[in-house]
Amino acid sequence: MILRILNSYYRADRVIFLGIVLVLMVAVGVLYYTDGGETPDRLTAADSLRGDYPPHSYQPYQVEGRRVERFPFDPNTADSTQLLRLGLQPWQVRNIYKYRARGGVYRRPQDFARLYGLTQKQYRELEPYIRISDDYQPAALLVDEQTSQRDTLKYPVKVTALQSVNVNTTDTMQLRKVPGVGEAFARRIIRYGQRLGGYVSSEQLREIEDFPDSAVRYFRVEPVVVRKLAVNRLTLQQLQRHPYISFYQAKAIIDYRRLHGPLHSLQDLSLNKDFPADAIRRLEPYVEF
Repeated sequence: MILRILNSYYRADRVIFLGIVLVLMVAVGVLYYTDGGETPDRLTAADSLRGDYPPHSYQPYQVEGRRVERFPFDPNTADSTQLLRLGLQPWQVRNIYKYRARGGVYRRPQDFARLYGLTQKQYRELEPYIRISDDYQPAALLVDEQTSQRDTLKYPVKVTALQSVNVNTTDTMQLRKVPGVGEAFARRIIRYGQRLGGYVSSEQLREIEDFPDSAVRYFRVEPVVVRKLAVNRLTLQQLQRHPYISFYQAKAIIDYRRLHGPLHSLQDLSLNKDFPADAIRRLEPYVEF
């Protein structure tokens, strides 16, 4: 068909037509080989949000004519000269500047890993040199730090396995430093010690209801100083206030004093069924005659 069209023209017209076709073919060939025969990569929506992007033919961290250096830097304050010396590409430096201009802050080294085009190898090389100033940390951290310092009154630092607390001379704040002892147990320890007249052994803490056995080893008793009961002068009500004297034991003491006179020893009560040997033994440190 093309030959028929060409034959319909005069000789001179055919020459002109063929010349135009030849010029167009040469122009297309030049454009094809100049562009490398490739179609530019299509950018995604995510790429467009990152700021500047490299041409489709870029090679990551191919730094020509520049010596790459390693030195401590803060990505929040480093200038373009420093960033280029680290081996970053100019378009990456521009992205860092744009990010900071929009109010972006690198709060930890891992934030810098999100820089577009940064390879894992390059980040691992740069990470030891990233220094984030405290000025760029959230202000809430400062408040939390101050709060935690104040909260040591509410949550005291616990004692270690090599430390101990004197149960007879300490206060509730010191008692709460013992692992397993909170505010409630601290008050109960103080209250029970006052009822006893003082502790003579840390094992007496086990007499407190639900007291954790693991906490006993953190207590010591030194020196042993207790408040003693004048068993020959106290009334029945006064006697039975002591944790180691029940109503029936207090009545037995009163009856003995009425029938036999003053007690000289708790052994005077050994024949009484309300005073078995273990009851006498634990009460002895707390009585006087």
